[in-house]
Amino acid sequence: MHIATVGLDIAKHVFQVHAVDADGTVVIRKRYSRAQLMEFFEELPSCLVGIEACGTAHYWGRQLQALGHDVRLMPAHYVKPYVKRGKNDAADAEGICEAVTRPTMRFVPIKAPDTQALALMHRLRTQFVGQRTGMLNALRAGMAEFGIVTNQGLGGATEILRIACAGDERLPAMIRDAYKLLADAIRAVEARLVILDHQISASTQFDDTCKRLSTIPGVGPVTSTTIIALAGDVSRFPSGRDFAAWLGLTPRQNSTGGKARLGRITKAGDQTLRTLLVLGAFSVIKRARVAPEKASRWLMALMERRPPLVAAVALANKMARIIWAILTRGGTFRTPARAA
Repeated sequence: MHIATVGLDIAKHVFQVHAVDADGTVVIRKRYSRAQLMEFFEELPSCLVGIEACGTAHYWGRQLQALGHDVRLMPAHYVKPYVKRGKNDAADAEGICEAVTRPTMRFVPIKAPDTQALALMHRLRTQFVGQRTGMLNALRAGMAEFGIVTNQGLGGATEILRIACAGDERLPAMIRDAYKLLADAIRAVEARLVILDHQISASTQFDDTCKRLSTIPGVGPVTSTTIIALAGDVSRFPSGRDFAAWLGLTPRQNSTGGKARLGRITKAGDQTLRTLLVLGAFSVIKRARVAPEKASRWLMALMERRPPLVAAVALANKMARIIWAILTRGGTFRTPARAA
């Protein structure tokens, strides 16, 4: 009995194994506990192991790679077409075993521990930003019920927090203390965000790749470290367009009969990274409006004929291609010379 390929469906405590030989004949179809799984793979000769890229997949990928196995992670939605009718662990493991052998299958690079830790720091930062936004919106909505309305943006948020902490007399007495607590919670989250941003910035000081990426307009320490943490090895993409498509910054196609129909962007990639690129593009557009003589002619022409959001997404697409070029070919960003 020689096992060539293993499909492994992972969970927290229960793991389903589907193993086949070189001819595709099923050799093992069995469920293992967490303690039994490593014993099984330690006794197994080196083979191809397929796993869905889900929670704890990178950990198990590293563990099995250390045992000499060829481990490949796959997006779950790419595995789904190979799962037969019904939904259970055995069917999922069989589908994984079939999908991992397909020559056109796309795989997810296994993250190193430090890279995964950096990615989790960015996830935590995103969670804090969401908490701050939610609490600020609740505070704004509550203040508006009593005729207290401030501007949008950072200045308006600072003003609304000052009013809440001051105990404005326009607010009923019973809600003043509650809004003071809410304002304190918002400032506590902001303090945690400052600490996280300092930690992320510190990780870029001695990283040459982050320094080179930061030369791109609209790309700062947070975006550059996010790219390294979430994008992985971008050399697996044949071109910058493929990288931009992976990020979901290219139009969705609905073409048939030789007629090309393009719609909105696919939003198929990582939401955090795509959001950071679009926000960075907005900052570049804002600077271009203040100092148009320093902006590129391409961007100025784009801003004249397209709405701001469309221009920002187009610029984010271009930034993604520049990022791919710098990561694969080296060098830094050089501002193109303006034509006379």
